[in-house]
Amino acid sequence: MSAKPKLFRIRGGVHPDDRKALAMDAPIEDLPMPALLHIPLQQHIGAAANPVVQRRQQVLKGELIAHAQGAVSAPIHAPTSGRIAGLGLYPANHPSGLNLRTITLQPDGEDRWHPEIAGVDDPFALAPEEIARRVADAGVVGMGGATFPSAVKLSLRNRYSLHTLVINGAECEPYLTCDDRLMREQPDAVLDGARIMARGLGVERILIGIEGNKPRAIAALQRAAAPFKRIQVLRLPMRYPMGSEKHLVQALTGKETPARGLTAEIGVVVHNPATAFAVHEALRLGRPLISRVVAVTGQAITRPRNLRVPLGAKVEALVDHCGGFSEEPAKLISGGPMMGQPLRELRVPIMKGSNGVLALTATETNQHRPAPCIRCATCVGACPCGLVPLTMAAHVRSGDLDGAVGQGLMDCIGCGSCAYVCPAHIPLVQFFNHAKGELAARGRAMQKQIETKRLAEARTARLEAQKRAKREAMARRKAEQAAQKAKQKARAQAAAKAKKPEVAEAS
Repeated sequence: MSAKPKLFRIRGGVHPDDRKALAMDAPIEDLPMPALLHIPLQQHIGAAANPVVQRRQQVLKGELIAHAQGAVSAPIHAPTSGRIAGLGLYPANHPSGLNLRTITLQPDGEDRWHPEIAGVDDPFALAPEEIARRVADAGVVGMGGATFPSAVKLSLRNRYSLHTLVINGAECEPYLTCDDRLMREQPDAVLDGARIMARGLGVERILIGIEGNKPRAIAALQRAAAPFKRIQVLRLPMRYPMGSEKHLVQALTGKETPARGLTAEIGVVVHNPATAFAVHEALRLGRPLISRVVAVTGQAITRPRNLRVPLGAKVEALVDHCGGFSEEPAKLISGGPMMGQPLRELRVPIMKGSNGVLALTATETNQHRPAPCIRCATCVGACPCGLVPLTMAAHVRSGDLDGAVGQGLMDCIGCGSCAYVCPAHIPLVQFFNHAKGELAARGRAMQKQIETKRLAEARTARLEAQKRAKREAMARRKAEQAAQKAKQKARAQAAAKAKKPEVAEAS
């Protein structure tokens, strides 16, 4: 049902040129299977998956190759059939470029599914716990970039009183078009996955928010949602960062999420359209998350495209399929230009959270040398969280991280709106990300000190207990020896007394 609900204003935000026209009319097409797939074991928030395969082992498409470790983790499955070529370290799709534990798969070209891959006829007949289990077994994570294991979110029904599922179709980052194309081409599957997730959460109300620059996606979802009275497809204003889940929930419901809290605290859970599609495939077809849609775009790309990519394919393969570079890119980004991460090299693999590959020209990046802050407060008006970025940046630059925290550093969502509007071109968001990283490093160091102290105290206590046990054992042995000597002495005395009458009679 597509009634006209009331939308609520959110503070701040910016209106960047969306640049979506580069790829928005390119239908989703399959990337040809590469010669090798490099599948990282860390593709999600939480503990890395643990491999269950060995080198030279043959695997089938959809087969489990690494199982989840711990409550917040996700398993990994083979994107196609083939042979395990190696288990080792490979460069990560991360600004650090550090190596991660990776499974290398050599496809055999047959793309054979594992015979046990099977879905259920009626997912809505399943208990919510069974839905969450199947989503977990399929390795589904948040595919808007956060990569939080989706089954953990579905389990929030056990901790909070939920009433609404929100599908975040805003896709507010410039250039990105993968969610737009997925909603346009697979609206029924996206809606079905959303309804299955609503069943898993124990809610009936579903709100699907889509920014107004995606009219065909809005129309497709409205048609698919027409038979369902508790589902609304809403046209959102085009304002970045409308896709931030807390701001999206506020725009749709008028309710503000507590600082550093979860939207579940106000009864709402947010998922991405690609995640809904993955849930549909997991429950209806039994297919694990082994591929995703990626927007390959930017003016340095010869033919911008939306590609369905097997996880583990190198970024280089995507760029080559799109005709390579039309000119040498000034900047390569994984994700969107506002919150994406720099790409250090093209041989890094596509992962579950990879929604875009951008190759930007010098004109698009529009880089300038930073100038001194003129305290114009433009950044204050742009901040969607109501913070004062110029003051936080001053604290960070002076090394006063505690002062920056006091100004709300940990409430910053890193959207980059402040840096976008800064007339002095100060890289504000980089300051804040650096400060958060430094605070995290300090926290880890402090935790390490605490853990080291705990281990040292535990060792001291253990050694003391061993000494005490040894002393007690020695004392017991001495007591036993003394008791034994006393018994022997008593027996000897008794024997001596028994002999005295005999001596008397003989005399």
